[in-house]
Amino acid sequence: VQLVESGGGLVQAGGSLRLSCAASRSIFSINVMGWYRQAPGNQRELVATITSGGGSTNYADSVKGRFTISRDNAKGTMYLQMNNLKPEDTAVYYCNAVRYGIYNVWGQGTQVTVSS
Repeated sequence: VQLVESGGGLVQAGGSLRLSCAASRSIFSINVMGWYRQAPGNQRELVATITSGGGSTNYADSVKGRFTISRDNAKGTMYLQMNNLKPEDTAVYYCNAVRYGIYNVWGQGTQVTVSS
């Protein structure tokens, strides 16, 4: 499976963006999908994850209450709704898909820049 992110851009602090991660084929069998981010000079960090049925989500403390992860298995797409963005959210955002014992794949990333 291949993943393609979109929806990044430049936004002022307090604004919103919605990231999308489109898969090249069905995501019904993907066990866990997630969003990660990497700022310059920093390691890649977890933002949020969601299980195959969407029944379980997990968020980094820094984004709880502001970001919402979701997935539409029928459309083969995962989303990250980001509200009340802060300058410290500036990073390249990557989507990830894991099918246990089969693959662990990453997208190419999309830049999110939040100005103060």
